[in-house]
Parts: sequence; structure tokens; C-alpha cells
Amino acid sequence: MSGVIVAMRRTLLSCTSLARNGLISLGINLGTSLGACLVSIAPASAGELSLLDTISAHLHLNRQEFAALTTALALLGFSVVAAILLMRTRVRAAQGEARLRADIANLQAQADRFRALLFAEPQILIAWPAGDNRPQISGDTALLMPQEAPQHQPQRVLAFGTWLPPEPALQMDHAVDALREHGEGFLLNLTTSNGRVIEALGRAIGGQAIVRIRELGGLRRELAESNLRYRALLEETELLRDFAAAAPWPIWAKSAQGDLRYANAAYAKATEAAGVADAIHRNLELLESDQREEVSRALNDNSAFTARLPIVVGGERRVYDVNALKLGSGSAGIAIDAGEATTLREQLVRMAEAHRRTLDQLSSGVAVFDGQRRLAFYNDSYRRLWDLDRAFLDSNPDDSSVLDRLRAARKLPEQPDFRAWKAKLHEAYRAVEPEKDSWYLPDGRALSVVTTPNPEGGVTYLFDDVTESLKLARRFDGLIRVQRETLDNLTEAVAVFGSNGRAQLFNPAFAKMWKLSTEALREQPHIGTVEAWCRPLFDDANIWRTIREAVTRIENRVEVPLKLERRDGSVLDCMTMPLPDGATMLTFQDITDTENVERALRERNEALETADQMKVDFVHHVSYELRSPLTTIIGFAHFLSDPVTGPLMPKQAEYLGYITASTNALLAIINNILDLATIDAGAMSLNLGSIDIRKTIEAAAEGIQDRLATDRIQLKVDVDPNIGSFVGDERRVVQVLYNLLANAVGFSPQEGAIGLSAKRTEHSVVFAVTDSGPGIPPDVKDKVFDWFESHSHGSRHRGAGLGLSLVKSFVELHGGKVDVNSIVGKGTTVTCNFPIDQAAHRNAAE
Repeated sequence: MSGVIVAMRRTLLSCTSLARNGLISLGINLGTSLGACLVSIAPASAGELSLLDTISAHLHLNRQEFAALTTALALLGFSVVAAILLMRTRVRAAQGEARLRADIANLQAQADRFRALLFAEPQILIAWPAGDNRPQISGDTALLMPQEAPQHQPQRVLAFGTWLPPEPALQMDHAVDALREHGEGFLLNLTTSNGRVIEALGRAIGGQAIVRIRELGGLRRELAESNLRYRALLEETELLRDFAAAAPWPIWAKSAQGDLRYANAAYAKATEAAGVADAIHRNLELLESDQREEVSRALNDNSAFTARLPIVVGGERRVYDVNALKLGSGSAGIAIDAGEATTLREQLVRMAEAHRRTLDQLSSGVAVFDGQRRLAFYNDSYRRLWDLDRAFLDSNPDDSSVLDRLRAARKLPEQPDFRAWKAKLHEAYRAVEPEKDSWYLPDGRALSVVTTPNPEGGVTYLFDDVTESLKLARRFDGLIRVQRETLDNLTEAVAVFGSNGRAQLFNPAFAKMWKLSTEALREQPHIGTVEAWCRPLFDDANIWRTIREAVTRIENRVEVPLKLERRDGSVLDCMTMPLPDGATMLTFQDITDTENVERALRERNEALETADQMKVDFVHHVSYELRSPLTTIIGFAHFLSDPVTGPLMPKQAEYLGYITASTNALLAIINNILDLATIDAGAMSLNLGSIDIRKTIEAAAEGIQDRLATDRIQLKVDVDPNIGSFVGDERRVVQVLYNLLANAVGFSPQEGAIGLSAKRTEHSVVFAVTDSGPGIPPDVKDKVFDWFESHSHGSRHRGAGLGLSLVKSFVELHGGKVDVNSIVGKGTTVTCNFPIDQAAHRNAAE
């Protein structure tokens, strides 16, 4: 206790001294001392004085004064300590703010240095923070923007198509998408629309996708272009190596010392090596030593060698065309098998000689002129026919020289315009098919001339003397008189009129049928006179004019069938038959009984057609009556499917979908029936206009895209981009193509293919739709265009059988036609032929 008292006394004295001196440290010392003292202050035991009493006694203070002094000192110490702590906190805060400002200034300076370094050259940085689709663009945005684009729209930089061609823009879009979605970096060298070469670098850094775009100039641009050229050269080299490896001809390359450096598989096979590596390792040679020396001399002199050499391949000596080139310090060569070509050439020569020997034995004159119109071959019959000098013919004269010499000798037919006649004859050099003509020579001979174009160019003339043949023909004409009796016994009426229009021959049946006088016919009356005699029984001016023209026509004489209904009720079948000597034979046969039977059959057919029309009218009427309630059902089905009417149960929605699909299909069938009925009734007309063929095909193909996707069927369209347009009803043409495509999809197997092509001819546009289905059997082919004829033939096709009926009706309304070509098991092709030009107004099909 005495020690505590001593310490307390010392502390109080120290505090008193500090208080007198007014030092600030009083509070700290006082607080420390008071802490120590307060620990010691405690009620004393019953037998001792308390420490407080002892201290009070020592300082000559009573107990109350000492307590007040102690409290004042404690408050003073607490205040001093709080003030000191507050001052220290403010000092530290000021120092922290100063340091923070210094750090911010340093960071700003560092950022400025980095920005200056980053944008020391013109470039653009585009950054996409993770999870944010809004890019942050910095840099010189005018670098890549078009000059006319506003400079205050940097977001247009992201529209790569504004400053890149289409293919590089698409490549850039794909690279940026891969960087943002998967973090895949890229480095692209691209050329902008204005000809600049740029470098686009993409990287994923710190959770951001960053793209840097800068222009390459100077050395970097040259390096980039060199890199592109190197890649192209590398691809070209690989392509050439692959070609050489796959070539069927031996190809090799040697060093300057003659060592084999490269060979392909054909070379290894020709040298009987185990492989290319074995041929190179063993340095196997394809050519013999003397041949290699010849190649070496040629390469040293001319840097190229070409020759046809015999080479032993597989134990057999064959002929090859060997070509070698000197390349740098080495050489390369190729050997092409020429054995087959040599054999064919020899066979061709032998065949030509055989043909020459054969032609020399012919009695017909043969002359062959080549593509330059010079005489390449003639036989002895040709020389004797025209009596030409052999030396002249052996000099290979041209065609015109031969004709001029023959004309000078008056051996050709007399022509009013020889030059035009010769030019027409020489059209054979440009013709495709042979031409036949007859020449009547001044010496009385008649020649049959056949000009045949040669496949390799030129013309072959074939001359036959037909003088005797014509004489025999005249003798044959005499035999006709012998056959007069035969004609007289015919039941048919026969009359022969000469080229002068006069009656030369007739039988009694002709005179009896037309009630003519036999004596008057023997006077060989003109066809005009005979017509006047026959007019009381038949007075049709058009038919009599046709008969007169058939008798008096000189060119284009053909058979003309006619039917005559006379005033007496009889019906005659007439035929005009041109005869070889220029005459015309008229035959008349009474077909009254046959015509009566035909009329009865026609009336029966008309009755059947009337019944069929009644059926069509009934179907038409029923279709109209069905469409009204069906439209109501469709309307209520759509109304129920509308969310506004309230939610449906899943099963209800499913059933409603079935109702909608079925009613739509039924409505389409009814509309098709109405269209067919309208066409049959002759009440449908076309809305004609210009049709863009490509857009029409696209519209029809768009309608079956869902069915193509469902069955995984590929549609192949073959249309010339410049096919143009034609005049027609666009809506009906689209309907035709849609029905054809839908029919093709229905008959094609899943994952199959259908084709649609269009081509333009001189007068029409032809559409063709092809499928790979089971095809159409022959017994069904004639019924595919009938109403309600539907045959699946094992395919997935189901329908009412109206699609092809509509196709045929609409095409025929346009004045076109439809053809079906089908092979069972290989598919079907339907071709629609539309005329290019339509009339201003077209009525319904009859």
C-alpha cells in the first residue's frame, strides 16, 4: 500500500506541475494515472483506512474536496483525449484525399498515354461487354465510312455492308457472331468497297468481345497482299499436284543431275514400281537410255522436247507422245498413250481406200469436194459422164471451176440466171440433209443429182443417168390405157384430168353418178365445164374451187379429201389424187348409207353429252349449295379458335384443328368443282395480262413449301434468268403450276426430288414438272385428266382427282396443250405448252 501511495503522490505532483505549466499532455498522463489509481481505489477492510483517506490526508484536503478534484481532472483528461483523436482523424482524412487525388491524376495520365499509343494510327475499337448487346465504339469512325455518310453516326460502322462488298461483309458478320457467342478469335484481311485494305482483329478480353479495325498501308499492306498471293499460289500448287497425281498419263520431274524428284501413280505403274516412293527411291526410268539422251540434248538446246516414242510398258511395246520441258534447274515430262490413235488413223486410212475402190466400181458418177470446195475424189464414171480431162481433175479444181468448164462446153442445163442457179446449188455446203434434183441436159440426157453434205465438211455429188428410166415411164403411161377396162368395172366414180385441166379418162360410174353424157365427156371438157354440168346436183362454190385448184395446181400437189352432200340427199366421199405425170385423179364414192348410220350414232352421242351436261349441272348446283353452309362452318371454326372467345381445352383445340383442316380441304374441292363446271358451261373468261415467268414459278413454289418441308422433298427449279414474260391469266397459270407441283409432291417418296423447268420457244412457253414417283400405268394414262379420277398407285397421294382436270382446262383456255410422259417405276413428267401471244379477249373453252 505504501508503494501505491508513493506512486499516486508522484502522479498528482506531476499533474499539478503540468497543470501549472499548461501542457497539453496533462490529459494523457492524467488519464493513465487515474486508470492506475482507480484500480487501487476500493473500500478498505474493516481494519484499515481507505486509500482515498490517505491521499486526502497527504494533500491536506478533505474527502469531498479530493473527490471534486478527481472528477474535474477526469473530465479534463477525457476532453483532451477526444480532441486529440478528432484532430488525428481529420489529418488522416486530408492525407487520404490528397493521395486519392494523386492516384486519379496518375490513372488519367496513364489512360491518356495508352489512348495516345492506341490511336497513334487511324483505327476503330468496338467492344461488347458481357451480357450487353450495345457495342461501345471508339476511334476514327470516319476511317471506313463512305464519304457521303454523316460522320456523327458511328453506329453505321456496325453495318458492314455499307463499307464492305457482300462476301467480305458476310464473312465479317460470321466472325463477329462466333467471337461474341463462343469467344473464337479471328484475324481477317479484307478489301473495302472503296479499295482500302483493312485488318480486322477480334479477341475476347476481360469478359468483353473486342474488335479492332485498322487500315493496312505501306509494308503491312504489301505483306497482307503477299500473304493472299502466297495462299492462292499454294492452293494452285496443291490443285496441280492433285491433278498430276490423278492423271492417267505418266508424269515426272527430274533434277538438274537427272535424278527423279517427282512421279505420279501412272508413272509408278508404267515402270512396274511398288509405288511412287519406290520409283523415286530406285530412280526408275520410263525411257530408254538413247531416248533419254535425245531428250537431254533437246532440252539443253531448245528447253522443250516433243516426239512420238515407243515405250515398253507391262512387257508390251506401245507408242507414246512424249513432251518434256526445261523448268529452272530441272525438267518435267509427260507421256500420253498414242497407240490407240495411231491404230484408228491406220484403220481410217484403210477404210478410206476401201471406199475409194468401191466407188470406182459404181456406174454412178461420184465427186467429193472438201471443205474448201476443191475436188478431193472422183471416180471414173464421173469423168466419163462429163467427158472431162483427167489432168484437169487431178489438179484438184474447185467446184465453181468445174461448173464453169461444163457450162462452157454446153453440158449443163440451160439457165436464165446461171450465177443464181450455181449459188443455190452451193447451198449444199451449208445444208444438213441431202438434196435431190433432176437435170435435163442439152444433149437429151436426164440426170438425177443428189448432193450430200459431208460430216467433216464439203459435199458429195452423186450423178445417175435416168434417161432410160424416163423412157420406161413414158411406156408405162401407155399401160394406163390398157387399164381403162379395169376402171370401167369399178363401182367408184373415177375421172382423170390432165395438167391442162381437161378430162382425159373417166369410167361409166362417173357419168352415171353425175348424170352426164358419155359423148360429151369423150370430148375432153375442161374442169370448169364439168363443174357447170354438175352444179344442178351440187352447188357449193368453195368445194368446186378446191377441186379446180387441185386439178390445175403445178406445185405443192397433195391429196385433198372432200365430202359432198348433194341436193338429192346423197352423200359422196371425194378424193383428189395427184398423178406422177402431172394429171389429177378424182374419185367419188357414195357413202349415203354410211352417213346415215353415222348420223344416228352422232345423235346418240349428243344425247349422251346432254346427259353428261345434266350431271355437270347437278354437280355445279350441289357445289354452290354446299359452299354456303361450309363457309358458315369455317367462319365459326375460326371464331372458336380466336382467343377472344375464351380458352379451349387441348382436346377441343385439337378437334377444332381437324375441323378447320377438313373444311378447308372440302372448300378447295368445291371451288375446283365450280371452276370445272364454269369452264364446261363456257362461262369462264381469262384475265389476260403480262406474266413474269420467274415470279409466277416462285409464287407457285411458295404454296407447297410446307409440304416440301414435311416430306423432306427437294424442289429443283431450272429457269433461264432472262426467260422474260408472256401474255396470259397470271392467277390461273399459278394455279396450274401449284396443282402440278402438289401432284408431284404427293406421288414422290419422302426425301426425294421434284423438278420444275421453264423454257421459251419461238411461239410458246413450256413448263415441265417432273416427279420420281411410281409412274402412271398405260391403262390409267388416258384417264388422268377425267373428273374424280384419283389413283395412288402405292404412293402417299390422296385427293379428289380434280387437280389435273383443272390443269388441262386452264391450259386449253389459254390455247395451249398438256402432255403426260410417264415410265412405270421411274416417274412422270407433265408438260404444259402456253402460247406466247393471246388474243385481246378469250372466251371460255368450247
